[in-house]
Order: sequence, then structure tokens, then C-alpha cells
Amino acid sequence: MAKGELFNPRNKKFWFLVGAALLGVVLMLLGGSGHGEPPAGSGKDAAGGVPAGREVQLSEKADSVMTREEKELAAQLRRMLGQISGAGRVEVTVQLASSTHNEYAINTTTGLKTTEEKDQSGGSRQITENTGSRTVVIARSGQGLEEPVVEREVAPEVAGVLVVAEGASVPWVKASLFQAIQVALGVEPHRIIVLPMQRSEGS
Repeated sequence: MAKGELFNPRNKKFWFLVGAALLGVVLMLLGGSGHGEPPAGSGKDAAGGVPAGREVQLSEKADSVMTREEKELAAQLRRMLGQISGAGRVEVTVQLASSTHNEYAINTTTGLKTTEEKDQSGGSRQITENTGSRTVVIARSGQGLEEPVVEREVAPEVAGVLVVAEGASVPWVKASLFQAIQVALGVEPHRIIVLPMQRSEGS
């Protein structure tokens, strides 16, 4: 077969060669895409070698503390509200905006640094720089351990409270539940919802 006929687009062999060449290119690209990838289960991401899921674990840990405090507050509130006359069975859900945390003592220093610069034309300018700093106060315990000084412990901030009680259909019982929640948790009235519980059939 003549060379011109081989590269004729109407020739079936021409398209066969084109297809084979494209297949070879695709295989080469697929073969090279695996280089440099970390082995499966290495626990590192592709960006900077940080253990995969570390940020998620830290977030879950913070969430678990808040979730535990929400459940503890709800249990305490349920026991207290259950003692109110006419309340009956009570279910409580507490939603926190923040969990319990510490505020540490801060050592603050203030200072200003002024420098004068002169240019080639004989003019001058003054530059004032703030050299103040803030550092956490560290105390050494009797065992030689260094720990930050806790200034105060901040109680969790309540975002909302939902109470469902059997006796909440009675106005004075609902008012008593509402007032007890407000005083016990120190939350604003608009963050509290008290609803009557649906009675089961036959009760």
C-alpha cells in the first residue's frame, strides 16, 4: 500500500492507527497519575502532611464537651421542674451557645517608641511605634510545674431551653415552670419555650 493511501482519512487503517495512538496516550497518563501519592492508610493529607482528620477530631472533642454539659444541665433542670406541683412528667432540652471555659490573667505592658528619619532634601519625619505587649501570667506550682493563672471560670452560655411538661396546659403551672427556668439558668424570657405534653390515650 502506498504511503499516501495509508494516511488517507477514508482508509480504515488510518483510523485504526489514530485510535491506537490515542489509547497509548491515555494509558501513559493513567500510569503517571499514581506517582507521588501517599500509600493508603498513611493518615496524611496531600497538602502539608498533616494527619488526616486531626482538625475534625479537635472539633468533635470541643463538641463533646458542650454536648455533655447540655445533657447535664437538661437532667438537672428536669429533676428540679419535676418537683413543681402539677408539673407531672417533664422533658427538657438545653441548647448552649458556649461551654464552660476559663479566662486567664493577662500581664499588659504599654510603651511607645519614637524615631526620627531624615531624607536627602533635609526634611525629617517622626515615626511612633507601639511597643506594648500582652502575655499570659504563668505561675509555678510546688511541684515545679508552670501553669497559666486562671482569673475566673466562665459559666456556659445558654442559647435556648425547651420544656415539654404534662401540666403545662394549666396556665399557673406553665407560669411556674417558666419562672423556675428563668431563675435557675439566668436566661432571657425569649430563650425559653414551655409546651404542654401530648397525653397518651386512656390517660
